[in-house]
Amino acid sequence: MCSASPVSPLGSPKQAAGKAYLIGTGIAALAAAAYLLKEGGLSGPNIVLFEQMEQFGGSLDAHGDPKDGYVMRGGRMFEEKFNCTYDLLSFIPSIADPTKSAKDELMEFHQDFFWNDKARLVSGGQIVDVSDLGFSERDRLDLIALCATPESVLGVRTIQDWFKPGFFRSNFWLIWSTTFAFAPWHSVVEFKRYCLRFLHLFSTIDTMAGIYRTQFNQFDAVVRPIVAWLKARGVRLEMRAEVTDIDVVVEGGQKTATRLHYRKGGEDRAIELSERDVVFVTNGSMTSDTSYGSMDTVPVPNTRRAGGSWQLWERLAAKSPDFGRPAAFVSNIDQSKFESFTVTADDSSFFDRLEVLSGSRAGKGGLITIKDSNWLLTVVLNHQPHYYEQPKNVWVWWGYGLFPDKRGQFVHKPMAECTGREILTELLSHLRFTESIAHTLDTSRVMTSLMPYVTAQFMPRARSDRPEVIPNGSRNLAFIGQFCEIPDDVVFTVEYSVRAAQIAVFGLLGVQRPVSPFYKGQHDPSVLFDAWKTLHRH
Repeated sequence: MCSASPVSPLGSPKQAAGKAYLIGTGIAALAAAAYLLKEGGLSGPNIVLFEQMEQFGGSLDAHGDPKDGYVMRGGRMFEEKFNCTYDLLSFIPSIADPTKSAKDELMEFHQDFFWNDKARLVSGGQIVDVSDLGFSERDRLDLIALCATPESVLGVRTIQDWFKPGFFRSNFWLIWSTTFAFAPWHSVVEFKRYCLRFLHLFSTIDTMAGIYRTQFNQFDAVVRPIVAWLKARGVRLEMRAEVTDIDVVVEGGQKTATRLHYRKGGEDRAIELSERDVVFVTNGSMTSDTSYGSMDTVPVPNTRRAGGSWQLWERLAAKSPDFGRPAAFVSNIDQSKFESFTVTADDSSFFDRLEVLSGSRAGKGGLITIKDSNWLLTVVLNHQPHYYEQPKNVWVWWGYGLFPDKRGQFVHKPMAECTGREILTELLSHLRFTESIAHTLDTSRVMTSLMPYVTAQFMPRARSDRPEVIPNGSRNLAFIGQFCEIPDDVVFTVEYSVRAAQIAVFGLLGVQRPVSPFYKGQHDPSVLFDAWKTLHRH
């Protein structure tokens, strides 16, 4: 459990009534803005968020229309112990019913549409029996040993450095890796953190019953309600405004941000920061430099690292080693990318077929991974409508391939070189829905998203490569998002971003309330017993 926030050099919230500048409009920055209002004593007009793009929301994005097709780069899963996230959503009105909170909406939806996955893995068009997770005794011992090994000992080792090759053929690995997007070459430290953080989910790993989902996509269910709440209180969103640098004075062990540089409308501008001002930086972005494809076009890979969040972090990192080392995360695109696809359909025929195969109706079946797919394709049928304004005669579903550079078995091309039409053909062929390929292609629109850094936060790293949320000696500058360091917690989750926001706001402003408690199931004997039984299940 987290202790109370550290005392801020700025003093009490009443004394710290300056201005707050937040870089980015992802969930971390939106959460920080909300806590600045609710806990920090700032007024809305004194809070400014800068967004390089035309759309707010960062990686929690979803847009499109029924005619041209919808697109979302990903969908985040929630679970019972996301205490920071639920604290935030508890005071944000829901998009569908402002009389209830976004948290209440999520919890009520889970009661009606909890996952009970009966087809977590499919091979040859048939459901795989995953009651046996496929562990060898060596695999079990290696997993237990990993959970007991300090991170300082593990260092920059990868998952494949720790486990034997047979582990990566187990049903456990296939389920775990496609639920959280791990590849064998990713950090064993991050893998260990996931195993401990979600130990209480081991017993339901095959059915995914412990997973919560929002009623609509996360942009509609989370981002839009928060932004509406912020704007109603006067918070300013500066769109198409890229923060290019922040001047930082380093002296006497202290670090103070003194000037913020940004570019808007083709003009370079600067803001002088006062003694009472605070700055929150979203350093790095897992969806930066995404390229898009369509039914008949292929996404053109973007490898220039044009995203402003990475460039800003690189400039800040040059000012102090306490600000991290972004190169550790973006130096090997082949190991940090995957491709997702969103399908907009004019009828329910694909839904009908997959519901029959999986034995679950849309919204209750969870993820379905094609075990024998070279791309390791995973799809999900969300509850409809998945977009708040989605018409009743339109169906939207989503999928992704963890290994887009591998050659498909049916289209004989890497996924990254395929059109949406070819990706659908590969998937339908794996599912053995071959007689309906023509109909599905004729009634569907596919939008693909190739993301070069989407698993960058899993790359092997040293302890100092991610900056502390509030770096040592920082008076008014904090890092938030997926690339700051929060001990024990797991990246690639909304919870991580909201926890960073709480730590940053409460710490810099000296807010005298604790960060929402951190659940550690490894200290619960019943959780340990259930996990042990699961590991030995046959």
